[in-house]
Amino acid sequence: MRFVIITGMSGAGKSSVLRFLEDLGYFCVDNLPPMLIPKFAEVCMKAGSDIDKVALGIDIRGGRLFNDLFNAMEELDMESERTILFLDASDDALIKRYKETRRSHPLARNDRIQTGIEKERELLEDVKKRADYIIDTSQLLTRQLKEKINDIFVEEKKFSSLMITVLSFGFKYGIPQDADLVFDVRFIPNPYYIAYLKDKTGNEKPVRDYVLSWSISNTFLEKLSDMLEFLIPNYIKEGKNQLVIAIGCTGGKHRSVTLANELFNTLQKHGQSVIINHRDIDKDNTLK
Repeated sequence: MRFVIITGMSGAGKSSVLRFLEDLGYFCVDNLPPMLIPKFAEVCMKAGSDIDKVALGIDIRGGRLFNDLFNAMEELDMESERTILFLDASDDALIKRYKETRRSHPLARNDRIQTGIEKERELLEDVKKRADYIIDTSQLLTRQLKEKINDIFVEEKKFSSLMITVLSFGFKYGIPQDADLVFDVRFIPNPYYIAYLKDKTGNEKPVRDYVLSWSISNTFLEKLSDMLEFLIPNYIKEGKNQLVIAIGCTGGKHRSVTLANELFNTLQKHGQSVIINHRDIDKDNTLK
């Protein structure tokens, strides 16, 4: 029998993951007290039961959550496959979600949401270290989160806990505050000054062909790929689970978009968990 424990930060997507697993044929139970896990497993494994995949949502509402959780996992039948999936997200993403849903954090009570998040991170530190999988949902769309769950529990693909975001942006709109690595590609000739390219974007073939026609563009991509090939394994070893690579040009519409797309494709081919985001691609049109 496969037992999956879904836990992590409140607001990071646990309910969504439980729904995805239910669609995959898992028997799902949310907020089961950890001390009851062995008894629940015993019932599921009784002769005649057709339950062979179970997903349990465990969060901070369970009180003495993790003191009991690890003991309960040890008591499970040795033949059971036991997996802990930890869902995380940045403080900014969690605060935004709480404000959008107008809910209070379970540990905040009458205090600030940020205070509740800080308390929860401290309480969850040990279980995060012992998790089999960590998914940072800060930048993930619901569809992308579903794909990652499918990769882990259906396709059983090799999983990297490092989620990479390749982000294009325009310097005139500011450097992204959440960027870990920032690259300035304004040294590449600008399609903006070519009349038939000015109103197109790096998502369109004419602009892409123009930007990549310059040898410095391809040299930049080669050197950046080589550097990331060195950095990424070391980031994973260090325990980093979110990496934002920001590529900027003047307006975030032509050069940065083209090169971000090329880097995204390269990272995907190498099996990395990566998403693409063009932050400022439509800003010029919006501000006209």
